[in-house]
Amino acid sequence: MEAYKRVALARKKTRPTGLDYIENLFTNFIELHGDRCFGDDPAMITGLGFLLDMPVTIIAQERGKNTKSRVKRNFGSSHPEGYRKALRQMKLAEKFNRPIVCIIDTSGAFCGIGAEERGQGHAIAQNLMEMMALKVPIVSIIIGEGGSGGALALGVADEVWMLENAIYSVISPEGCASILWKDSSKTKEAANCLKLTAQDLLELEVVDKIISENHRDFKLVYKELKINLYKTFKKRKVLPKEELTQLRYERFRKFGAIEEKELID
Repeated sequence: MEAYKRVALARKKTRPTGLDYIENLFTNFIELHGDRCFGDDPAMITGLGFLLDMPVTIIAQERGKNTKSRVKRNFGSSHPEGYRKALRQMKLAEKFNRPIVCIIDTSGAFCGIGAEERGQGHAIAQNLMEMMALKVPIVSIIIGEGGSGGALALGVADEVWMLENAIYSVISPEGCASILWKDSSKTKEAANCLKLTAQDLLELEVVDKIISENHRDFKLVYKELKINLYKTFKKRKVLPKEELTQLRYERFRKFGAIEEKELID
């Protein structure tokens, strides 16, 4: 399937959102609000729940399902308080030794004047720095559109998984086409060049696993995710804290590395 068709599927209005995954993967979910600094951000849902018998911290980006809820959730584009709220819950998870699940689905962080005035860039950078050193297991799952720093702010994990028809990119194909070629008709070409599909990113080792989709019944997706998450956290919880953070560090350090043999070839 060509890349831009994957983009269309990732943005499909009927696609399950973060709340759907929370309801189907976890039990006894309790939502926690606010960043204790400015306010609450409905585009970022955070809270506690159980993955089978395991207590976990859940952080999910939520786009909304209809016009009213999408406006309320700002179409999944978080303000700085959303990222600070997420970080507050991550630090609490570390304190109580709870694994963290991040569910990514955003076209990018909100780029309005208010968000910039309140430190959007700093909030995202703070998340990147702090997540690298958190001493609990983290798994990030890209369920739809993973766009720019808005997605990366929840993407510093021990493992990053993608749904089969999700996308993950530094910029949207439309934005890339307008910058590189000043031509919106080049959008499909830009999508191919960006290597934003799950298949491309698995080959580049940017993601670690592709979750297959069944469009008629997402219950199969939820079941696979629940089993894989539980097994992954069980395996990683027994690792020494220093080893856990070192493995996470090494995962990101190898991005873009070129072997000497490749360079010669």
